[in-house]
Amino acid sequence: MASGVFKWVLMLALGALTLSGCATPISEPPSIPPESPLPASKGAEEIRDMPAEPSPRALASLRLTDQGRMLLERGRTDDAISLLERAMGLHPTNGENYYYLAEAWLLKGRTAQAEEFNRLAGIYLEKNARWMGKVIEQKRRIKMRNES
Repeated sequence: MASGVFKWVLMLALGALTLSGCATPISEPPSIPPESPLPASKGAEEIRDMPAEPSPRALASLRLTDQGRMLLERGRTDDAISLLERAMGLHPTNGENYYYLAEAWLLKGRTAQAEEFNRLAGIYLEKNARWMGKVIEQKRRIKMRNES
């Protein structure tokens, strides 16, 4: 009986040794070199605010927005809305797109939609003084349309 227990203990020990040989050895984490300081001429804020090159989706959105604007000028409001909605899907932070969508819905007399897109245009264009002037004027026209 003792030899049976000894065999089991021996088998367990050999199994444990075999399995421990498969374990990944513990290694020290790689040393990370210290970060180099930023150049004195540019702070972290300036670098973060530097514009990146527009993505292909953003460029496609800008082209669609421009085409939508031209359709609005030609009185093709429904076609403009269709293009501008596609542009919005490609680049949701393009504030000019929201401005023109608000303009399109205002032309159709749908002031609730115009107000919402005007609000979004204001969010995305708030740092652009020229566009904010247009957004504020558009908001005034939407309000006048609501009151009439």
